[in-house]
Formats: sequence, structure tokens, C-alpha cells
Amino acid sequence: MATLTQVYGQKSKDGWQDLFNGKDLSGWKQLNGKAKYEVKDGAIVGTSVMGTPNSFLTTEKNYGDFIFECDVKVDNKLNSGIQIRSLSTPEYQNGRVHGYQVEIDPSDRAYSAGLYDEARRGWLYPLDLNPEGKKAFMKDEWNKYRIEAIGTSIRTFLNGKPIAHVIDDMTPSGFICLQVHAIGNKDLEGTQVSWKNVRIKTSNLKPSPPANISIVNLIPNALDNAEKAQGWSLLFDGKSVDQWRSYGGTEFPAKRWAHNDGTITISKSDGSETGNDIVTKKLFGPAFEFEFDFKLTEGANSGVKYFVDQKFNSKGKSGIGCEYQVLDDEKHPDAKLGKNGNRTIASFYDVIPADRPKNSMKKIGEWNQGRIVVQKDGTVQHFLNGYKVVEYVRGSPQFKEFVAESKFKGFEGFGMSQSGNLLLQDHGDNVSFRSLKVREIK
Repeated sequence: MATLTQVYGQKSKDGWQDLFNGKDLSGWKQLNGKAKYEVKDGAIVGTSVMGTPNSFLTTEKNYGDFIFECDVKVDNKLNSGIQIRSLSTPEYQNGRVHGYQVEIDPSDRAYSAGLYDEARRGWLYPLDLNPEGKKAFMKDEWNKYRIEAIGTSIRTFLNGKPIAHVIDDMTPSGFICLQVHAIGNKDLEGTQVSWKNVRIKTSNLKPSPPANISIVNLIPNALDNAEKAQGWSLLFDGKSVDQWRSYGGTEFPAKRWAHNDGTITISKSDGSETGNDIVTKKLFGPAFEFEFDFKLTEGANSGVKYFVDQKFNSKGKSGIGCEYQVLDDEKHPDAKLGKNGNRTIASFYDVIPADRPKNSMKKIGEWNQGRIVVQKDGTVQHFLNGYKVVEYVRGSPQFKEFVAESKFKGFEGFGMSQSGNLLLQDHGDNVSFRSLKVREIK
């Protein structure tokens, strides 16, 4: 006699509902590609097929808030994923499945349980943000996935370890899919991914305890309770600029800087940009994280600086500090100056070039997310849209060598202040900022 948890669609006494009955694909339908899905030995098995796009075995029902669990085993050469809160409509790319995907990645990249936005925004949470999480996936073994989608919070867990945490409100509800990725190599045909113990809970949801991992919040100028618990605070709430002042002054600049529509925006030059940067009134250091969204116009140049020390005489120009470069690499000539690309987007300006994966930069006119992490041991990291692109150690021999070969070689003690202002640069171009937030590391 079957137990309650063996019958598809029926809830058990603890609120869990099986989405797979272990026998057939009742309650599921296939969308987009023609990969083969079948049931073998109590598992759903997906087999890759050449010449077909990404394939999705999709629940017939939509789900909003839920906790989802399943076990996954995948061939080491095949990529796959679990779609949640996903959609397929005729008006969007002719029915292409799109939405959040929890990655199944046995490759050396090791992004399993990271969060990707299929056919929409790309990576939301690459595991550069959680290096420890890369160790959770077990090759050639069954892996236990857990996904908690509650309100705007999406959290993933792999074999009991917290992997990703994203705050987002783009899609509150949608179907769940089991993906077989398209393949471009005949040698990959026939590779397989399998799922079993597929179940969901939609009521009396109790999230897992907080985890000390990076959180990606995609809701502008907002702090989630989980971020507050980690010590994050807003430097701009979308309205007030009372935490900012002009560089060298006491008030927010009257010229060309605006703070409306949820952004802090610098307009195109009218010849008054000299000394027109803005800085935080508070100093930050020696260890902190600073997050910011930025949007470039075509050909624009700006920068986000940290450890800005006003003891340095910048001769009325921009404040002196370590700079996270904000630049249109394609259209601004500065990208081709400096050394080895150390003036390109997200680089430590004129000191260390960013090592950026392909497609890590959003299109001009779209929002990008920057992150600067300064750890207690002096390690500094730059992130661009979740990818770690720069890492160095303040005061190390390599750091001193790079600085000695840069335009900052004449500033004794450059980058070594215990604390300093955060700065948004006026370089004469139209650039916008939002979601400015900081966390001091104790």
C-alpha cells in the first residue's frame, strides 16, 4: 500500500508534497527542447540530444512561496539546472522558458547551486561570491538540493551547506523545471542527469537559520532583514543624501549632482567638474564591504574610490584614493591607456587590471553591481556583477611594486590609510548610482 508521500500531489502529515511519484511523469510537461525524459529505477532521467535547444520538464502547476528539495546526479560532462518561478509565454521569445535557475554544474568552475536567470539577466549569484560553496558538490554522487523561495528571498543549499542568497522581486511565481542543457558537441550526446525524491512544501514555511554568506539584493535602495542582521546599512535610501558631502566641502554639491528617481546622478560636464566629487561624511576602515549599482551612458568615465585620504593634495582635482574604475571600455579612450588594461572597468585604476569573464559587464544603459571587500588581513577584492575580478593585499611587496609603477607613486603611503572616505567621482560624464550600502567588518 502506498504511503501518503508516494502519491503525486498529496500532502504528507508534515506538509511535504511529492512532485514525482517514482513511476511516471504525471504532473509534468516538456517545453522547448527535445531532450529525452523518462523514468528509470525510481528517478527522472534526462538524456541530452544533439541539435535541440535547452529542454525543460516542467510542472503543470505554478508555485510562489515554497521550499523545494530533490536529489540530483549528473554526468561530469553535462550542465543542467532546476528552474523555479519560471515562465513561458508566446510574447517572450516565442515561448522560451525564462526565470530563475539553480545551477547543476559538475565542471571545474563549480557553480553548483549558484543562481542564474535563464534567458533573461544571466548570472545573479556566481559562486565567486561564496568560494566555500564551490566545495559542496560531489561528482559521481547523488547531491541533495534545497531551495527556499519565500517572499523576495531565494536561498539555495547543497548537501546541507548554504550556497546562494538573492533578494529579488522580478518574478513572484512560476513553474518548476528540470533542465537538460543543450549540447554543441556530438561526444556529449547521451550524457544524462537524474532527479529523485522531488518534493515541495508550500505552507507553514520555516526558513533555515541565517547563514554568513554574501547576499545579492537586486531591489534598488533596499535592505532585507537578512542584510541588516549582517550589519549592512544604506548610504543612500533613494531620497536623502545627508550622508554625503562635496569633496573638500561640508554640503552636497549644488552643481550637476542630482538625487531623484532613486538615483544619485552626475550630469554631463559644463566645465565645473574640478573638485566636484562627493564623499561620505563618515570614514570607513580598516575592514569593510561597500556595494553600489552604477549605470553608464555611452563613452562615460567615473570611479568609486575608497580609503580616500584628504591629506593628499590633489591640486583641486579628484580626491586621491584606491579607485574601482567605472568606464565604458569600448568608447572611452582611457581604457587603452595605463598598463595591461589597468584602466578598464572594475580595475584598481592605474594599478591592477581587472580579470573579467566574458559577458560580466552589462550593456551600456543597464545597471551593474559593484562590490569592494576589504578584509581584516588587508586583502582587497573587486567584484563586478558577482564575479571577482581583482584581488590584492594592501602593503604587500606586489602592491608596493604596482603602486610604484602607477601615477600614484608620488603619494607616500597611498592606499595604506587605516580609514578613509568613500567617493563617487565627477569625471565630466553622465553616470548614475544607486543601492549604495556598506558593512563594517569587526
